[in-house]
Amino acid sequence: MKDPLWSAIAATLTAEIGSGHYRPGDRLPTEAALATRFGVNRHTVRHALAALAERGLVRSRQGAGVFVEQRPTDYPLGRRVRFHQNVLAAGQTPSRRISRTETRPCDAEEARALRLHPGDAVHVVEGVSLADGQPIAAFRSVFPASRFPDLLAVIRETGSITRSLAASGLPDYTRAETRLTAQLADPVLAVALAVRSGAPVLRTVAVNVDPAGGPVEHGLTWFAGERVTLTVADQP
Repeated sequence: MKDPLWSAIAATLTAEIGSGHYRPGDRLPTEAALATRFGVNRHTVRHALAALAERGLVRSRQGAGVFVEQRPTDYPLGRRVRFHQNVLAAGQTPSRRISRTETRPCDAEEARALRLHPGDAVHVVEGVSLADGQPIAAFRSVFPASRFPDLLAVIRETGSITRSLAASGLPDYTRAETRLTAQLADPVLAVALAVRSGAPVLRTVAVNVDPAGGPVEHGLTWFAGERVTLTVADQP
């Protein structure tokens, strides 16, 4: 039994993407153009493109077309985890969108991680980290408000957590621990990461500490599984 036409078209486009005919970020020809090229109807082309999207090779942007996905970002997890440095080292351009800055009472998990009393004030920063304009991770960072009273104002100005901590009197910090779990993106997370609902994500829960070992940040990050390669790095 012959493979269906859409499968053959998907295989051809996969080979062309793999050969570099279409590079990460490139827009594929329109459905109409592909239908003419392969001598099929647009429904068959749509089926082939859906198969590529299911495998994470392409992504459809409403009103703009179908684009080849960016290559996975190499992201080391070590004692010094710096988003901008990691993405630059991978040869990509880092950026961040901050969606929430708020001061509120800490919950029980945050109190344990930051060695606070239940209900102590913490600063919460949430947003999305991008590489070459593509979302690779959603994050929530929590800081003891009493130690960094002006932190949120600086983050709103700079968009950088590392620079904001330095401006608040903490020029260096390291990762004390990182826990990783796999899960599926719920609808809200899927929107933030621009992935389908139910797509695989890797969640990290981390605690950063100052040079004396005092906890300064409790962070949760949800990485888009198909866009990031996490590496456990042995750093000094």
